[in-house]
Amino acid sequence: MSVELPARDGDGYLTDMNAWTPEIARAMAEADGFDLNDEKWTQIVQAREYYEEHSVVPPIRKFAKYIQADQKEMFKLWLTGPMKPITKYGGLPKPTGCV
Repeated sequence: MSVELPARDGDGYLTDMNAWTPEIARAMAEADGFDLNDEKWTQIVQAREYYEEHSVVPPIRKFAKYIQADQKEMFKLWLTGPMKPITKYGGLPKPTGCV
């Protein structure tokens, strides 16, 4: 799959949120050497739904509750603060505050 990646900032986030597509998300992850399995992909889609409903990136506690997931399990799944890769590959704004 050869997808041309849109412009990204120094942290790898899209500079234009409207450029996001599922194909671009997967190409970004591949370019970063990051594996997006089905569980991670589901959380990315759920974060996009949350953002569409509330126009804000939620803190991890609120997002874990929203998707009815265990916060500790999310950290194990992502091997890092979950909201950063979720928002990055979800084409959403960078999370603020404690993530």
